[in-house]
Amino acid sequence: QVQLVESGGGLVQAGGSLRLSCVASGRTFDRYAMGWFRQALGKEREFVAAINWSGIRTDYADSVKGRFTISRDNAKNTVYLQMNSLKPEDTAVYYCAAKTGWGTDLGEYDYWGQGTQVTVSS
Repeated sequence: QVQLVESGGGLVQAGGSLRLSCVASGRTFDRYAMGWFRQALGKEREFVAAINWSGIRTDYADSVKGRFTISRDNAKNTVYLQMNSLKPEDTAVYYCAAKTGWGTDLGEYDYWGQGTQVTVSS
């Protein structure tokens, strides 16, 4: 069992930056790939970024490539999402999630956090 707690959301102006953090409970954090997903009001939850257990492999949605960076610190049981050049369309609740193996399909992820709100004003 893995419990995930996100933090770092907030209100920011367009062009600004935020860093989200997700802390995982348990001693097996480094067995899991970690993903960030987001859900805007009235829309489906969508993939944002993923990182494998070692941090060597990453993947991003086209909409955030070049602006967002996912990273992890296994010693701290934490995964991060650095978000730069934010746009109003990035406004959403952001969730971190964990799965064994590798994947970017939200249906494959077993454990989810409660989410943190990111609001980007124009």
